[in-house]
Amino acid sequence: MTRAKGFFITFEGVEGCGKSTQVRRLQERLVRLGRDVVVTREPGGTPVAEAIRSILLDCAHAGMRPMTELLLYAAARAQHVAEVIAPALDAGKTVLCDRFADSTTAYQGAGRGVEPETVAVAHRLATGGVWPDITIVLDVPVELGLARANASCGPDRIEQESIEFHRRVREGFLALARQDPRRVLVIDGTGSEDEVADEVASAIASRLVS
Repeated sequence: MTRAKGFFITFEGVEGCGKSTQVRRLQERLVRLGRDVVVTREPGGTPVAEAIRSILLDCAHAGMRPMTELLLYAAARAQHVAEVIAPALDAGKTVLCDRFADSTTAYQGAGRGVEPETVAVAHRLATGGVWPDITIVLDVPVELGLARANASCGPDRIEQESIEFHRRVREGFLALARQDPRRVLVIDGTGSEDEVADEVASAIASRLVS
């Protein structure tokens, strides 16, 4: 898919890493610079994808199989890309997304143990070739992230997984950064909100298309 003007930035990381806060902070900064910004999230962003999100995160579905989980995330993403992300990028907008396909690689791949080839097929089907220009991974120790997440609300189905699972997920994100260092930028998420926001802005400043 050819995109002449749009720019796609995703935020990733373990539970409680501060993604939602930093998406909002970057949105505010970019709007002040005159950019047309669309903010969205995964799973979700459309009525269909939000309905799938409710299934994925519901603790009542603790017995969900890894392949079921992978396919539900892919289905939500396919709807999200077609209905929100691709049209915004085609219109030349800057899209900020709280999680995208890298979360599937980290959670269902590294975390659940789904084969990389299977995850890659799901990505191809769901994204239609739409891929982030920059991905910010906010890195925090999983213990800190889970403490933050549980302080704001009760744990959802993913948050209540074992600490070992969340450690595998964190390593999955760091492995992505090692494999694709130009796109995937790791930022220490343990600093203050202002410190992290400044680091995010500095990291993307030279990469944004004019």
